[in-house]
Amino acid sequence: MLVRKLDDRKVHHLAIVDYSKPLEEVQWNIYAKTGDALEIPELFVVDITTGNQTKIEVGGEPEQYIFPLGWRPDASEVLFMRLSRTGNRLELCAADPNTGISRVIIKEKSETFVAGLDFIIEKWIRQFTLLKDGNRFIWLSERDGWKHLYLYDMDGKLIRRLTKGNFPVIEPIKIDEKSEWVYFRANAESNLYDTQLYRIDFQGKNFKRLTENGGYHYLRFSPSGNYFLDMHSGPDRAPIVELRRADGKLLQQITKADISPLEKIGWKAPETFVVKAADGITDLYGILYKPYDFDPKKKYPVVDFIYAGPFMTIVPNGFIPNTDLSQHAQALAQLGYITFLVDGRGTTERGKAFQDAVYGKIGQIEIPDHVATLNQLAAKRPYIDLSRVGIYGHSWGGYFAVRAMLTAPDVYKAGIASAPGELTEGAEIMEPYMGLPKDNPSGYELGTNTNLGANLKGKLLFIHGTSDVNAPISATIRMIESLVKAGKPYDLLLLPQQTHFFEGASEKYSNDAVRRYFDEYLKK
Repeated sequence: MLVRKLDDRKVHHLAIVDYSKPLEEVQWNIYAKTGDALEIPELFVVDITTGNQTKIEVGGEPEQYIFPLGWRPDASEVLFMRLSRTGNRLELCAADPNTGISRVIIKEKSETFVAGLDFIIEKWIRQFTLLKDGNRFIWLSERDGWKHLYLYDMDGKLIRRLTKGNFPVIEPIKIDEKSEWVYFRANAESNLYDTQLYRIDFQGKNFKRLTENGGYHYLRFSPSGNYFLDMHSGPDRAPIVELRRADGKLLQQITKADISPLEKIGWKAPETFVVKAADGITDLYGILYKPYDFDPKKKYPVVDFIYAGPFMTIVPNGFIPNTDLSQHAQALAQLGYITFLVDGRGTTERGKAFQDAVYGKIGQIEIPDHVATLNQLAAKRPYIDLSRVGIYGHSWGGYFAVRAMLTAPDVYKAGIASAPGELTEGAEIMEPYMGLPKDNPSGYELGTNTNLGANLKGKLLFIHGTSDVNAPISATIRMIESLVKAGKPYDLLLLPQQTHFFEGASEKYSNDAVRRYFDEYLKK
């Protein structure tokens, strides 16, 4: 058995206080702060019959991220990946399970980062696919600026590149080794966020798109691999489920969602748009929601729903809003607002250069991109009232909501920062995109909101759960202290015993507070 052990004795421990009882109780949680100590990972092979342990060599850097992958089919080696603390070096390694001696099979290195938070928490599982013969594997690499598939042998020799082009492969879906096909999701269409299914053979030839229609495609192969279900939709197109053969041939439509009840109560499809970033060159894609009783002759307040984290996109490309943020944007619009979301520079699924635009300077270009979006939307839509603009964000979006209120105070009149973080927070969140504070002091200084408290002009509401272990409440407290010192009023809603993700009555209470706040300060 291959197991990972984490030594967290030197890592910062975050105090979570339970205030629900007369005698407060404190729970301590491991939380690695930016620039502070990380957990030290170790790998062991454990013989479950004897209990004997063999320690695996994982390299000379104690502070790194280790991802156990498993065994070669003949049990000759165990496999793992290691990622440097700042995410700029990723290595695939193999080790002898009897001696623990390891070797590097392949190394990826970047001047910025190879992998970030999305990789650390989830996407690492997609990075490496071992073929059944145990002698070859498929590897994802962004070395030429776009994420593509490469076929290697276990000595680290490149057999051949499988995919190429100015588009990103999102993930391999299925490997048919008998017929030598790789099936994968990618954004290879003129609409940059259309996620389709493709296949290519082991020779890197016969590249073919297997799905039709734009939008988002969720795929499920049959156990035999001869068929797949394609569940697809677009922002203006109801979900459809189709049965297709592995070569993409449509066999039959299984079902199509009936949206007539929605249409009867006034539902209208949201409007997708393309605008220029603040640089005046880069295209940005977004979505705009209107009230069900929209009247183009009226003036409407507008709310910018922001996340802007450099490890995900938020604009839904399917019929159903795919994040809490997009669901909230759609819901608030029905109360008499124009709401929008946009994936600005620094986000994923657009290639390395697009994402690297914010490297080392989080907080410096995101709000300018959102302001540029707002102005371009209003220039062609006279119903948008630029004198009544609000912004809402949760978590990383909470940081940017505060950022907008402080760096564009003449644009945003009301902001809501829910569970906001700061650049001092989670190491795995900040360091891959900012480097270490000691190596990038000016970047951290420029991106720190607490330096800008005196800039606040509009109305700002903080919402935070007292038991948040993702974005500690200390970030909100420090921001409040900055505002107090500057003599700036603020509003605060605390949700007792709530974590980073509000639940039950607290979730409803928070949602109602958001509605009331914007009604009070934007609808006048």
